[in-house]
Formats: sequence, C-alpha cells, structure tokens
Amino acid sequence: MTIDDVMTATGAAERWGVAIVTIKKACVGQKGLPPRFKEGEFRKSGHAWLVTRQGMERLYGPEKEE
Repeated sequence: MTIDDVMTATGAAERWGVAIVTIKKACVGQKGLPPRFKEGEFRKSGHAWLVTRQGMERLYGPEKEE
C-alpha cells in the first residue's frame, strides 16, 4: 500500500461521487450496526477519517471517472 492508497473521507467522497456523510457512517456504523469498513480500511486521525482505496472499492466499486 502506498500513501496514494490512503485518503481523507472528504477526498474519497469527491473521488467516488459519494456523500461525505455516507463515508463517515460507514466508518462509525449507524443505528446499532457495526462499521461497514473492515479493520485496516479506516481510522480516525485527529478530526479526520482516513480510508483506504481498497475499502472504498470494496464498498462503492471503482473510482468515478473524471
């Protein structure tokens, strides 16, 4: 894994065309459900959520074309 394979939730939302709140909920879980990202695919760093390309592709498919 390279540094390019890790991004902020905001950056991932832009790159995949997904709402930022959707990614944050996938990190923390919602309505009593566990997070959708697997261990090692996300973490919190300060106030920012970091996610991996692998996790994004598993949950949301290939990155959106420009």
